[in-house]
Amino acid sequence: MNVTRKMTPAVLLALAGISLAGCGYSPGSRALSGGTIGAGAGAVLGTVTGIGPAAGAAIGGGVGAVAGAAISPHTLNLGKPLVGN
Repeated sequence: MNVTRKMTPAVLLALAGISLAGCGYSPGSRALSGGTIGAGAGAVLGTVTGIGPAAGAAIGGGVGAVAGAAISPHTLNLGKPLVGN
């Protein structure tokens, strides 16, 4: 299996996570956004580094969720979420 075919699912997952991630004002919505972005980025990095996209997504999603929940909306404000207004 060549590298391009191996990376295609991870790249699609990362793009989907980035495009679907909404920014929010509550810690829960920021955790969800951070987890989604982290999972997508982790899947790509997991594929490239050899640990696998699932393990990379799990690690990235966990780190992203914790970071998203910990960030104050006054520190980082990327606007109102696209859904749920």
